[in-house]
Amino acid sequence: MEFLTLFVDMFAGFADVVLHLDKHLALLVLQYGAWIYAILFVIVFSETGFVVTPFLPGDSLLFVAGALAALGQMDIALLVGVLLVAAAVGNMVNYQIGRFLGPKVFQWENSRFFNRDALVKTHAFYERHGGKTLVLSRFLPLFRTFAPFVAGIGSMSYPRFLFFNLVGAVGWVVSLTLAGYFFGNLPWVQRNLSAVIIGIIFVSLVPVAIGWFKQRQASA
Repeated sequence: MEFLTLFVDMFAGFADVVLHLDKHLALLVLQYGAWIYAILFVIVFSETGFVVTPFLPGDSLLFVAGALAALGQMDIALLVGVLLVAAAVGNMVNYQIGRFLGPKVFQWENSRFFNRDALVKTHAFYERHGGKTLVLSRFLPLFRTFAPFVAGIGSMSYPRFLFFNLVGAVGWVVSLTLAGYFFGNLPWVQRNLSAVIIGIIFVSLVPVAIGWFKQRQASA
């Protein structure tokens, strides 16, 4: 019972951070100053670099960071540069982990720290779309975390991986960060930023839900 209560409290705390990311991130900027770039680097690097951390904020974090940069709280050029490096290097690490562990990971069971179902679905997506998966998955939660890992398992050549990795990182970071920079501080967006964050999360999950529904229909 105590564990359940602790889990509920942790989930509620995490949900509050995600839904009010603007307030929490702004507070971090005030508390840590220039160190905020290192904090953002670690978050984005971890979300893209390790298959056990797909729950970390991605799309919404980039958008809100861009919005704060528009207010002068961060330098937009430095912010984009840091996030690009974090996204690209995170995928590189994930790729190497996949190469090291190999296909045997498909035998692992689901756990609190490993989502085998997401791995299998990402692998199927990778089989259909090849290298483009690394670009498309940047905009899809869960897939974003597992795509470089699957590329490593599938032994995609490193030069080919590096090309798609960099294209995906630039497209993801630049589009969402600049969207926040140019649109995040419009009066309507500011008044409804929590709803916008939810909308970003919802839109990013729609393709995942469609894929799941199609798979259920095919297996029915």
